[in-house]
Amino acid sequence: MEVIQGGSRLKPKTIIKITVDLAMTVLLFCLMAYLLVGEAAHEWLGTAMFCLFVFHHILNWNWHRNLAKGRYTPLRVLQTAVDILVLLSMLGLMISGVIMSREVFSFLPLSGGTGFARTLHMLSSYWGFLLMGVHLGLHWGMMMGLARRAAGIRKPSTVRTWLMRAAAALLAAYGLYAFINNDIASYMLLRTQFVFFDMEQPLALFFLEYLGMMGLWAAVAYYAGRLLGR
Repeated sequence: MEVIQGGSRLKPKTIIKITVDLAMTVLLFCLMAYLLVGEAAHEWLGTAMFCLFVFHHILNWNWHRNLAKGRYTPLRVLQTAVDILVLLSMLGLMISGVIMSREVFSFLPLSGGTGFARTLHMLSSYWGFLLMGVHLGLHWGMMMGLARRAAGIRKPSTVRTWLMRAAAALLAAYGLYAFINNDIASYMLLRTQFVFFDMEQPLALFFLEYLGMMGLWAAVAYYAGRLLGR
C-alpha cells in the first residue's frame, strides 16, 4: 500500500527510510549534548543510534551491492568516501562507547583502554557530526525531491527557492559563528583532550548552534556536489 499525499505517492519503504533518517538526526543532536542530557541517557541514546544506523544500512543494502558497479564520477567518489568515513566514525563511536560504558554494557568483563577510548570517542563524535552534515548536503537534492512529492508541489517557485536559499545562508552563517566560538576544530584536531560544556547554556540554544553547524557543512557539501556534478 502506498501513502498518497497531494496527488503524489511515497512507497512504504521510502517512508520508513525517511523516518529512520529523521530519528537518527534527532538522536545525533541529543548525543552531542552529552553532559546536558546525562551519562546514562547518553549511553542508551547512543545504543539506539547504532541500531538505527545498522537498520539504515539494511534498508539501503543496494548501496553495498553496487559499490563495485558503474562508473565512478568525481561526485560519486566524494559521496562514497563520505559514506565510508561516516561508517568508520560510527564504528569508532560504538567501540569506544562499549569500552567506556558504565550503564548499558557494564556487564562486559572489560578493563583498561579508557584513555584511548576517550580520545577515539571525541574524534569520532566531532568528525562524525561534520561528516553527517556533509552526507546530508550531498543528498539534499534527493531529499527535497521527496519532500516536494509528499507535499504535492509540482511547479517550481522562484520566491520559494530564494526564501529557502536566504534561510540556508543565515543558518550557515550562524553555524560558522558557532563552529568558531565553540572552538570545535580543537576537538577535531586533538588540540585539547577535554570537551567544554557551558552548563548554564539553555538546551534549546545548544541545539540551535549545532543545527547551524550542520547547516554550514550541508551547504558546503551541497554546492561542492553541484560543482562536481557539472
